[in-house]
Amino acid sequence: MPTFNEVENAERLIHRLARALDGLEYEILFVDDNSPDGTAAAVREIGGRDARVRCLQRIGRRGLATAVIEGMLATTAPVVAVIDGDLQHDERLLPEMYRQLTEDGLDLVVGSRYVAGGGVGDWSEARQRGSKLATRIAGRMAGTELADPMSGFFMLRTDALRDRAAGLSGVGYKLLLDILATPGPALKLREVPYEFKAREHGDSKLDNKVLLEFLELILAKSVGRYVPVKFIMFSLVGALGVVVHMIVLATLFRSFGVGFGISQTVATLVAMTANFFINNVFTYFDRRLRGWKLVPGWLSFCAASSVGALANVGVAVFLFESFGTIWYASALAGVIVGATWNYAVTALYTWKI
Repeated sequence: MPTFNEVENAERLIHRLARALDGLEYEILFVDDNSPDGTAAAVREIGGRDARVRCLQRIGRRGLATAVIEGMLATTAPVVAVIDGDLQHDERLLPEMYRQLTEDGLDLVVGSRYVAGGGVGDWSEARQRGSKLATRIAGRMAGTELADPMSGFFMLRTDALRDRAAGLSGVGYKLLLDILATPGPALKLREVPYEFKAREHGDSKLDNKVLLEFLELILAKSVGRYVPVKFIMFSLVGALGVVVHMIVLATLFRSFGVGFGISQTVATLVAMTANFFINNVFTYFDRRLRGWKLVPGWLSFCAASSVGALANVGVAVFLFESFGTIWYASALAGVIVGATWNYAVTALYTWKI
């Protein structure tokens, strides 16, 4: 169970799993991202009385997919199951999933919301439409006919996970999709229906970040093996910054008659500021700066971008004048160098990878 602020649900889930898995040999491994509500301490207290309960507390790391990967690799069990800590998955299905996995020679059994007998509970119509659209995209990307390749409730043989571990991106929250889209031996798989339940305690973790995590995972599994995904997202924002720059420049210089030098300076500052805030909520949504941290973040971003602009111009001019490189190739080389500098420095100092 990957957890973050699930102290109210941890003991309930342990009791429910104990009832569901009665007669089987098992362990329950919580992977907690240093929850401020004391989830890890609560789990360790229970583990002191029941050796089948363990806690892997991660410090300075966040992310559902990476938490599950670490938990799976930290066990010697031949079969592992993933279940959320918010009581929304049906733990009563685990024995049947295990029976099918072992008796029918399967590698993966998925708890599915979208096969006959499954359901999504009281989801709004908009959420259902969004989920089905994402599911279709995910299925095509992974090349699978699973009805629910984005399920967070599944069971698989541990060796099947280890075969793919090195190729997993660990991006976002949909580890099943990551596994399915990672090259490796063909998996024998099956789906079993379950009804997604409403959260009983605590707050939902779903927000706009989920969409960005899904986008990042899609990029990671398609082009991420060639170019860092964050760099792609950073570059997309940079291209938008060029548009912002030109709009501001044209408005001041052509529409209001402001001098070109002043117009160019203002346009540059506005574009850098826009790039900073968009990158903060888009590219680096998982380590977003908030409150007063925005001020030093903005200053470091502008400083890095200024040096990047100088590098851009310097490389372009050097190639054009020294080697006679065709003008647009020189300009492109300058853009690549400047963008790479901006990405590397701001990732290290502004958003602190």
